[in-house]
Amino acid sequence: MDLITSLIYKAMSNRLRKIERYSADSDSIQSAQLAQVLKRLNCTAYSSEFTKEPILSYEEYRKSIPIVEYEEIRTFVEEMLRGKRGELFSEKCQWFATSSGTSGGRSKYLPVPNSHLRQCHYRGASDTLWLYLETRPDSQFFKYKSLVIGGSHSPSQYGKETHTGDLSAILVQNMPLLGQLYRVPSKRTLLMGEWISKMQKIVEEVHTADVSSLSGVPSWMLETIMAILEKTGKQNLSEVWPNLEVFFHGGISFEPYRDKYRAIIPSDRMQYRETYNASEGFFGIQNDPLDKTLLLMQDYGIFYEFIPMSKFDDPDRIAIPLCDVKKGINYAMVISTLGGLYRYVIGDTIQFTHLNPYKFIITGRTASYINAFGEELMVHNANDAISKVASDMGLTVLEYTAGPRFNLDKANGYHEWIIEFDKAPSDPAVFMSNLDHELRKINSDYDAKRYADMALLMPKLIIAKKNLFKEWLVAEGKLGGQHKIPRLKNDASLLDKLIQLNK
Repeated sequence: MDLITSLIYKAMSNRLRKIERYSADSDSIQSAQLAQVLKRLNCTAYSSEFTKEPILSYEEYRKSIPIVEYEEIRTFVEEMLRGKRGELFSEKCQWFATSSGTSGGRSKYLPVPNSHLRQCHYRGASDTLWLYLETRPDSQFFKYKSLVIGGSHSPSQYGKETHTGDLSAILVQNMPLLGQLYRVPSKRTLLMGEWISKMQKIVEEVHTADVSSLSGVPSWMLETIMAILEKTGKQNLSEVWPNLEVFFHGGISFEPYRDKYRAIIPSDRMQYRETYNASEGFFGIQNDPLDKTLLLMQDYGIFYEFIPMSKFDDPDRIAIPLCDVKKGINYAMVISTLGGLYRYVIGDTIQFTHLNPYKFIITGRTASYINAFGEELMVHNANDAISKVASDMGLTVLEYTAGPRFNLDKANGYHEWIIEFDKAPSDPAVFMSNLDHELRKINSDYDAKRYADMALLMPKLIIAKKNLFKEWLVAEGKLGGQHKIPRLKNDASLLDKLIQLNK
């Protein structure tokens, strides 16, 4: 490490020791998080809906407070947006992260009070760096600049005292001094609202900078990189930024983009580290460059519960605490946070791969899957399969989505895939045959339904024109920021919209 990076890293050694406690002290750590959450919940308008007495234990909590989704707390949040206090917590809240999720519908506004911002989101960002430096003795992170790509914010429609926008913009607006010193582009540029002019301004500011790290959503970062290469006339990003060493990415799966990034950053020093920082909270960090699983972050003022997806739609569904989870089971994550979310279904699904410490993979969304024929196809299956096939065939998949089509007269159907390639396959039928084969290998339910074409037929492909998915984002008012393409939907509504745009 260079001297500055080494000194800053050593100053944070005590924090790394606390993270090491996750293995031995998980129960006590989670109990402490619950105590913080209950102190915040008690005596709020929300708690009074269910009980008149303070809640002091987990048993009281799970009996008194129901498992909820956003629509069940929307009215409380809207009162907070108007400036009212005491709804979900007593603290004043100026910032609300906007999230439309992948399931559509009206926007969600997630409270981001200062305590949650500091204890959760910023702690997660700094821990990401310390865990990276712990395994990167040759890092020169603080010797150069860090390129950050994010969204924007604006005054809310409910009142001038509250602001709504992408979480990334809220983080930039309130970023501690150390982060501001090393980040490019300028705050003014990064918080611009209109994406196309913002991209042009970012490229103008950063193409001459000396950048060592990238942070952002893979799709939007890739678009920025391609614009920088066009501006500079260089063949790859290593020619522009020879000191580039790491990309901290999140928001969507990196797998479909991995080969493209390796091609445009042909550096042996380059590493890719995933983070799981959602509008609702910061949950996981890839702490090992050789292991793609994420370390569950346990001391961010978040108390975790989980619902097995096999029981998710049960009317009397029950969530279990972290200490009761098992490996290999698909869980819906339920969180209780200092941000005023209590037993809240975040909408993501995960599987634990390790229990000491707790490590996991993100498997998809509770509303992002295809199970029209009993195939139970999850997003992580689709990402893994399409990445493997594209890599084997020397192709790059830029964006994709898939959904079911039905042959009601024959009681069967097929999956239709719309895929945008960097360069389309010479034989699309071979690509789809290989994709079908790979899905059958990794998903036994899909394989069973494909047997003899009885329930599920061979999938079909529509090749997307260039920038089709960007056109859809523009049409939906979702261009830029942290908006993402729904990878799988259990109906054909998105397929139909994209096909219309693809003409």
